[in-house]
Amino acid sequence: MIPEINARRFGHGPRPALAIHCSLAHSGAWRGIGAALSDELTLRAFDLPMHGRSGDWDGQGDIHDVATDIALSLLEAPMDLIGHSFGATVALRLAIEHPELVRSITLIEPVYFAAAKQDDPDAMAEYNEQNAAFEAALAEGDKETAARLFNRVWGDGTKWDHIPEPTRAYMVDRIGFIPASSPFLGEDSAGLLAPGMFDRASMPALLVEGSRSPKAAHAINASLMRRLPDARRVSVDGAGHMVPITHPAEVAEAIRDFLNDVPLA
Repeated sequence: MIPEINARRFGHGPRPALAIHCSLAHSGAWRGIGAALSDELTLRAFDLPMHGRSGDWDGQGDIHDVATDIALSLLEAPMDLIGHSFGATVALRLAIEHPELVRSITLIEPVYFAAAKQDDPDAMAEYNEQNAAFEAALAEGDKETAARLFNRVWGDGTKWDHIPEPTRAYMVDRIGFIPASSPFLGEDSAGLLAPGMFDRASMPALLVEGSRSPKAAHAINASLMRRLPDARRVSVDGAGHMVPITHPAEVAEAIRDFLNDVPLA
């Protein structure tokens, strides 16, 4: 069941686009990119379930299925999709399952571990070792430690104690979203890695990453670069995983250059 969804718009440009944020954030994460591309895009962004002002997930079914259904309900074909981290995996899934509704996809460090697990098992083995303490904290029910460890790898580099207390509490309250998303992110529950599935996503694709991001993020983008029929890849120097928030101007410039080659009609 789809919960009540909150959405907002950025910009007034001629290209309708849909933006999907990362885990533990909210739709306001697109404010910087939305402002930088306000003349190019009319960007619609929504809060994922359990995030921002959207309703809670009832725990039924698969959270990635729920998020994908929500995004699908907001698509007004044809649209350009922009996603970050978890949100980028939703955009990728829509491009494969509903290519007729997608004009282009911009994937900013999609955390589609299943692809890297298949193509670069050594990189994923290293990541799993690094992630062991996070998994242990979750297993012990220590949500604050789990959120702190998650932020250490996938945050913007700010030390946990320097993050404002309301933001820390927001992440702690939603840390359960991370293991709930594992069936798709880690195990490919939707079957996108089956032969021929990626061929369906023939629209132009842009893969964005930060030069200082975790090796796993680079391995995932390398895997998707090999699989997507029409993809290009850019790296933002000095940036980490939260690149659309920390470096919105650079990401917006890469998106603008990319969309210049994607016809509006």
